[in-house]
Amino acid sequence: MIVEGKKFFMRCDPVLQKIIPIVNDPIICTTNNVFNDLLSCVIEQQIHYRSTKKQFKKLLDKANLQELTPENFSVFEDKALKDAKLSERKFSTIANVIEFWNENNIPWHQCSEEEVVHELSKIKGIGKWSIDMILLYTLNRPNIFSLDDFHIKQIMTSLFQLDPKSRLKAQMKAIIDHWHPHQSTAFLYLLEWKKANKEL
Repeated sequence: MIVEGKKFFMRCDPVLQKIIPIVNDPIICTTNNVFNDLLSCVIEQQIHYRSTKKQFKKLLDKANLQELTPENFSVFEDKALKDAKLSERKFSTIANVIEFWNENNIPWHQCSEEEVVHELSKIKGIGKWSIDMILLYTLNRPNIFSLDDFHIKQIMTSLFQLDPKSRLKAQMKAIIDHWHPHQSTAFLYLLEWKKANKEL
């Protein structure tokens, strides 16, 4: 995914041509575990691949778990989650995720992007940003770009000189529409650029 996308942008996009050579190539060591990663989005408001606070990992460590599964969730709940300082809304969304997994057995890696969106959207409290994170990081889909990501909005406003007060998402979409079918690679390189420019 990254290699082909990198070649594409080095040919086709003048902004990414400048930043790709000066940042690290993105690396995703996916868990392939939708349940684990979705709950990391809920609990930490960030998927753990991008987390700096490591709140989700700390909770897993407290429960002596490597990854979260429906089978070991009761251990996680008893040893870590019950003492976590989470909002009522987050606890409610976690309960909705558990209920969904108890009632469904979905082969996520065999689903189309549209099917993943359709199924996860059924869970009350799970929004588009979380679904995008699952598609990109957990399922490694090559053409995902989250226009709702706070950091990406900042990055694109800076790099592409966008007006944040005037239909910012529409401005962003006009740019990323030219990035098919490698939007995921662009998303990841833009985040790498932010890491290298921490003052942003």
